[in-house]
Amino acid sequence: MSKQIFNRSVNVDGIDIFYREAGDRKNPSLFLLHGFPTSSVMFKNLMVALADKYHLIAPDYPGFGFSAFPGSTEFEYSFKNISACMNRFMEVIDVNKFTIYLHDFGSPIGMRICVNHPEKIEGIIVQNGNAYLEGIEQIWDEIRDYWDHPTEAKKKKVYAYLSAEGTKMQYYAGLTEEMTERVSPETWLLDWERMSRPGNIDMQYELSCTYKSNIEMFPAFQEYFRTHQPPALVIWGKNDPFYNEKEAYCYKRDLPNAQTHIIDGSHMVLETNFDEVLDLISHFLSRKGA
Repeated sequence: MSKQIFNRSVNVDGIDIFYREAGDRKNPSLFLLHGFPTSSVMFKNLMVALADKYHLIAPDYPGFGFSAFPGSTEFEYSFKNISACMNRFMEVIDVNKFTIYLHDFGSPIGMRICVNHPEKIEGIIVQNGNAYLEGIEQIWDEIRDYWDHPTEAKKKKVYAYLSAEGTKMQYYAGLTEEMTERVSPETWLLDWERMSRPGNIDMQYELSCTYKSNIEMFPAFQEYFRTHQPPALVIWGKNDPFYNEKEAYCYKRDLPNAQTHIIDGSHMVLETNFDEVLDLISHFLSRKGA
């Protein structure tokens, strides 16, 4: 069975969406949704490893990676709208049932698809993805204060992560010196190159300011879990400085059969804990009969 990744592009309602595809379409599909500040490139190793048994699809959102970057007058950069675009993307490429991988920004994007189209979801894999307040309590207090009481001084401090150093920090924050050797430096450099395009930082800021809408959706996400009980795997890097590990246990409230694993990593465990994450995903997929 071929493990070749194919790099493709498709027009979705007037926007060219770049995506990576691997594996036989006759096999169960995995829909891989990346986080900030990266793109589908974060899934390359996972796609190669699983392509002999599964069909894998990893798109770049509009304005991310190698997808088109339309202006804000042509495309509304909100989590709701990106989610709708990703749902349409899957319809355009004719993949209508899948296990969905939710990481960072990909979590609220993918969870909206789960809520609006539960019939498409065969299982969920959450990797440091936010759906409960416990994940952001205290950590996000300054951001939430800025949303409610914005000032230029607060903005400068809160959105300092929209920089080269902030991009690099997504990969290295929370890691021991030994674990930093596992991070490929081209990952964050590629992310920053894409973010450095004219207007992209403004777009990222605009999108981040709509994150409050995700928090307002948390009750709907949790109701989806309780009602539909999808097979679920929760993987969490315990040293993640952006999402508290306490959240990983919250999924058990609504998904009592969820498999929850706290591992010795940080935000980007596909970089630093690949063998462990691959084993967990492979075991989960085989047990749920995917």
